[in-house]
Amino acid sequence: MIIPMATTPLRLVHITTVDLSLWFLLGEQLRAYREAGFEVAGASAPGPWVDQLRREGVAHLAVPALQRRFAPLADVRALASLVGMLRRYRPTIVHTHTPKAGVLGRIAARLAGVPVVVNTVHGLYTPDGSPARRRFMLFLERVAARFSDFELSQSREDLETLRRLRIVDPERSLYLGNGVNLERFDPTRVDRAAARLGLGIAPEAVVVGTVGRLVWEKGYREFFHMAGALRQRVPGVVVLAVGPEETEKTDAVPAEVIADLTRRRVVRFLGMRTDMPALYAAMDIFVLPSYREGFPRSAVEAAAMGKALVLTDIRGCREVVAPGRNGFLVPPRDAAALRARVLDLINDPGLRAHMGQESRARAVAEFDERRVIATTLDVYRRLLQEKRGVWIGSHQESRARG
Repeated sequence: MIIPMATTPLRLVHITTVDLSLWFLLGEQLRAYREAGFEVAGASAPGPWVDQLRREGVAHLAVPALQRRFAPLADVRALASLVGMLRRYRPTIVHTHTPKAGVLGRIAARLAGVPVVVNTVHGLYTPDGSPARRRFMLFLERVAARFSDFELSQSREDLETLRRLRIVDPERSLYLGNGVNLERFDPTRVDRAAARLGLGIAPEAVVVGTVGRLVWEKGYREFFHMAGALRQRVPGVVVLAVGPEETEKTDAVPAEVIADLTRRRVVRFLGMRTDMPALYAAMDIFVLPSYREGFPRSAVEAAAMGKALVLTDIRGCREVVAPGRNGFLVPPRDAAALRARVLDLINDPGLRAHMGQESRARAVAEFDERRVIATTLDVYRRLLQEKRGVWIGSHQESRARG
């Protein structure tokens, strides 16, 4: 047992903005926490992945007012909904994720009297724009951090920034990193030929792919420029884009752009997919030209699948790529540099193979999700021990209420 003082499972709630994040970013972790003895629930806006969570034994607490975009009135309603939901559910631990849910969830958990509040910083949200907006977003992070007991950061650079600005206490924060299921994302367990056959891709074709929501922030302008140049210079190259359209986002890639690139066979758009190991297996080169990342999970998955990587030289991406060893880093918004590095890899199969081997080795050494789970459970243990009197009372009261 993780918590020997409790005679029934302690309630643990993970809060994200959307259910997609609960399933795809946290699914493995939620299962592990349930197996460790917790009664696990996920809270988010309702969506298509709720039934999948429930089939895995993870309850879902719907908060319809939660949304990704900044909307003050809706955010106030979401905060009130979160407080009410947590007061009714009475968890012992609340763990928040993603920028919006991280701010609202930490405040709501403390207002609801939750004994233990933990937050994971998946990427500091400091968008392009005016310095005033950046200061405002950091101000929100500073306020929200005051409502949590512990801060975990996926990015070393983010953690250094948070500590340097005194937003978090070094004694109450920790580097978490990122990880994936290395058994699922294992190139030796996927039939590459079958994966390509399923996509209608010739065995000899060079395949360049990216994975990410179809928003400009993911660097799709540069990706599309690269794809157009490759089509002219490298006969037979296949360029794949995997990820959902997000028409509600202000920087969504327009449907007419997607239709035009599809019609001209410059890019194949595969949409939202769940067979990611097979899709990575079909690729030769993985590209992620994002402008902002926390610690990009798609790049970690591609590394685990043994792909040569070309990522932008930004925080998060710098933790996945060792330049010259398992891939290249290029300046963000630089389509020419992106194209040049991808062409280097297309023209040198030996380099691609070597970098792919280095990627897998790096993933095995640094990106194992079991380490992320173990680190998080250690933080839970520490905080529960510190607040033993508080959480025992809350737990007993919760049991008495049924």
